[in-house]
Amino acid sequence: MLSRSPEAFSTSPSDLATLSVQGLNHWYGRGAMERQVLQGVDLEIQPGEVVLLTGPSGCGKTTLLTLVGALRSVMEGSVKVFGEELNGSSRQQRQGLRRSIGMIFQGHNLLRCLTAEQNVQMGADLLPGLGFRARRDLAREWLRLVGLGDHLDKLPHDLSGGQKQRVAIARALAAHPRLLLADEPTAALDSRSGREVVDLLRSLARDQDCAVLMVTHDPRILDVADRLLQMEDGRLWGAETAPLEVLG
Repeated sequence: MLSRSPEAFSTSPSDLATLSVQGLNHWYGRGAMERQVLQGVDLEIQPGEVVLLTGPSGCGKTTLLTLVGALRSVMEGSVKVFGEELNGSSRQQRQGLRRSIGMIFQGHNLLRCLTAEQNVQMGADLLPGLGFRARRDLAREWLRLVGLGDHLDKLPHDLSGGQKQRVAIARALAAHPRLLLADEPTAALDSRSGREVVDLLRSLARDQDCAVLMVTHDPRILDVADRLLQMEDGRLWGAETAPLEVLG
């Protein structure tokens, strides 16, 4: 497998783009077990844009999110986040970028020994110049906005799956990210809670110029999208509108 350096790619995408991906390829396994999961992915997302990504299970959607979120090393292609190239970046560089990236994944990843308020405050802790009281108040406000204002002191084991998901969403939003990556954020939520959450994401995008890339199979939230992209067999294509039939 020959790897191309980032310099081999055109610099034509706008420097103002929050996310710019060109010719992204990724493999799992080695030798006879090697399998390509992303094939020549090109993607650009501007500040304040909400992009929904759909496709069958196992087609590479979550892999794309983890690469864009600087959680995996880029094997081949160019991935620029806030203008910084991830291909060939150091662990320290990726850690620095992740401070401005909000991530909502299906596993919640809440710390079991911390209350809902304390879990969300971990997101607010990433903001510079805020004292403890300001960060605590910010955590409480985000929990109120996701409908958990009366669950501040509950530990994760005392929360339902949907409530844990809302805590995870509040934690990501509390950091005021410049890029938000969400993997099925409404999967564990009822229609009302799901609607409230995506409206919050839409507001974050508009008010703070935060770019949002969201993996979903939920037809109830298509109207929040500026663009709908579909992935199949590791390849990506897009549309200007979000037709219901795409989700089947």
